[in-house]
Amino acid sequence: MLPCIEEKMRQKEIDNLLNWYYANARKLPWRENPNAYGVWVSEIMLQQTRVEAVKPYYKRFLEKYPDVLALAEAKEEELLKYWEGLGYYNRVRNMQKAAIQIRDMHKGIFPTEYEVLIELAGIGPYTAGAIASIAGDEKVPAVDGNVLRIMTRLNGDYSNISEPATIKKIREELFACMPECAGDFNQALMELGATVCLPNGEPKCEECPWKSTCKAKKRTIISELPVKNKPQKRKVEERTLILLSGSNGVALRKRPVKGLLAGMYEIPALEGYRSEQEVLEYVKEIGYHPLHVKKIEDHVHIFSHIEWHMRAFLLRIDEISDSMKTDTANDFFFVEPEEIMVKYPLPSAFAPYRKYIETKK
Repeated sequence: MLPCIEEKMRQKEIDNLLNWYYANARKLPWRENPNAYGVWVSEIMLQQTRVEAVKPYYKRFLEKYPDVLALAEAKEEELLKYWEGLGYYNRVRNMQKAAIQIRDMHKGIFPTEYEVLIELAGIGPYTAGAIASIAGDEKVPAVDGNVLRIMTRLNGDYSNISEPATIKKIREELFACMPECAGDFNQALMELGATVCLPNGEPKCEECPWKSTCKAKKRTIISELPVKNKPQKRKVEERTLILLSGSNGVALRKRPVKGLLAGMYEIPALEGYRSEQEVLEYVKEIGYHPLHVKKIEDHVHIFSHIEWHMRAFLLRIDEISDSMKTDTANDFFFVEPEEIMVKYPLPSAFAPYRKYIETKK
């Protein structure tokens, strides 16, 4: 694991890390009496989401879906509603697929063996390693971005952590020196990366249990590590949102079953930036009678590879007939504001506009 330490990793270094962890570990709900299901839920939620943001979601999710069988039987739209705000909705869809696999192939008992976990939907090497080590005491590493950053800094290693070969090398080095308390060791590394060995050249080196061993610190090259590929330039999509409301409620539209935000609900939108006049003409063209239009604030929402630059108009329309409550030509349907809050999963991209559609006008 650590070329800079004789005999890979000496017991002293392991002890230093574990003692630091036991003294400094944050109290997190998924660390209390950990079981495979709870560890799994937390690890999936924590992917690309901050710890503080996850805490309330974790509690609410487990109250609704306390075990893998409850998750396997969940209705998709209800499940997406409970995930609303966490983003990356394929994560929870894959969780349900895995729950169904566990129900059908493992009699509803959540496995803790790495080689079994890695075969489940949505579970990769890191998540399998975390579950197997924390809930199953299996001596396997859990290598994520935090661990890659720690290891490359510790070893003064300029290997590109975006390359599979680098990830494989670090995983093998860790595997070779896993202690008996593998779950604690993996969590200690996670904690060190999340609270001390921070990204962007701003680690708290004086608090680090490995400060006397770290080559990046000795060579003052911390800001240069880790080496990774530059992020791809995101595609910008301009959209004009139409917040359409009337006596029958507000208009929503369901997104296609494949692609970005698949199967979620959205505020209807037109491609490109449209003027107020163009929006009015469009609304009239599809058969509605606008009574009032107001330009509201613009917002930008950033996905991993796409940016939505959103312009928005609030439109009040005349009362519509029952036959127009569901506009099949444009996939619009009208719902009461209260229903959106409890029934329809609306992606966080539209969060800035919820205040306009979740209250009576």
